[in-house]
Amino acid sequence: MSLRTLDDLGEVDGTTIFVRVDFNVPLTDDGQVADDARIRAALPTIRDLVERGAAVVCATHLGRPKGTPNDAFRVAPVAERLAALLDEPTTVQALGMPGDEPTKAAVGSLGPGQVALLENLRFDPGEETNDPVFAGVMAELVDGYVDDAFGAAHRAHASVRALPELMRASGRAAVAGRLMQREVEVLGRLLHEAVHPYVAILGGAKVSDKLGVIDALIDRVDALLIGGAMAFTLLAAEGARVGRSLVEADRFDDVRAAQAHAKDRGVLIELPVDVVVASKIAVDVPTQTVNAREIPNELMGLDVGPRTVEEYARILADAKTILWNGPMGVFELEPFSAGTRGVAIAAAGADAFTVVGGGDSLLAIKQAGLAEGFDHLSTGGGASLEFLEGRRLPGIEILEDDPDERRNPN
Repeated sequence: MSLRTLDDLGEVDGTTIFVRVDFNVPLTDDGQVADDARIRAALPTIRDLVERGAAVVCATHLGRPKGTPNDAFRVAPVAERLAALLDEPTTVQALGMPGDEPTKAAVGSLGPGQVALLENLRFDPGEETNDPVFAGVMAELVDGYVDDAFGAAHRAHASVRALPELMRASGRAAVAGRLMQREVEVLGRLLHEAVHPYVAILGGAKVSDKLGVIDALIDRVDALLIGGAMAFTLLAAEGARVGRSLVEADRFDDVRAAQAHAKDRGVLIELPVDVVVASKIAVDVPTQTVNAREIPNELMGLDVGPRTVEEYARILADAKTILWNGPMGVFELEPFSAGTRGVAIAAAGADAFTVVGGGDSLLAIKQAGLAEGFDHLSTGGGASLEFLEGRRLPGIEILEDDPDERRNPN
């Protein structure tokens, strides 16, 4: 896969460049940015364009306003935080929607090196429906397009697909930003050039969310280490007693098929051997550690236990490539955080190329102070998983050198 990048933009001094960013960040109750990691991740691209003399119009979605303006999802706090992170004396204007006359006037008056942030794109229903009319409104504002929103690359939305398609059709550039470029390079390495032993750690609540990536990874990895609530569906499908743990019984046939696929391929699927259980999810609830296949009827599994962490750490110690997506339990609460923390420590300490994706996994390793121990922190959750399944993502495909030729090689 060969992407057009910032290096293919050419001379941008005096031009206005649209940068699709992923600033879908959590906000506090008083409307402040709670975690600015996604904003920081886009800074290299924005700074590159600013230093080259372009006026930069950033655009993002925020939350799920469902196609209508909602004060809870306005981007003004995000613009304020972006301004604080950019090198002085750069300021960031918080603008309205792209079709508003004041917005058009403000963008038209931007000078070289100035930055603006459009209002939440999802305030317009055309964003999520990939409306070419809405894309045309955005295209009228700018001379070129940069996509640095890997986390939205799997969405065929107007700012992700229709807009770059329109830009290219009109002879204007549509390229990947530095973050997008890095994500594709790293995840592409996991797809095609991973050094073995290659171990994937998958967790989270529902196995149904990850059946596609499980099946795809079985063809590439040497071992899959399963944790989180999704493990109980696999355990229950084997006849284990899992108490009141979350189980998707309608997925038993799917997980059995995946296990058969792994057996045929000689791939180890490792399930928890012990788990931390409780009667409910709470900070002050009594807990105990039990055999993962013999959970009392009145209790539920909420974290992997110490013997599981020890076994997973043993496997990770020999790995040369590690992919991690999804926590091992309800890590947000201290009684159920040890499993995720223990696996994070083992992965961070391994002599391997390590990649972490998914918001919960990223939060867990940051809380544990282990972020520096990983080679790549992917900003994409669903996008990372779909990429690793080998799917063609609409936001990436349109940025390839010759996407039409690639789709129609003859």
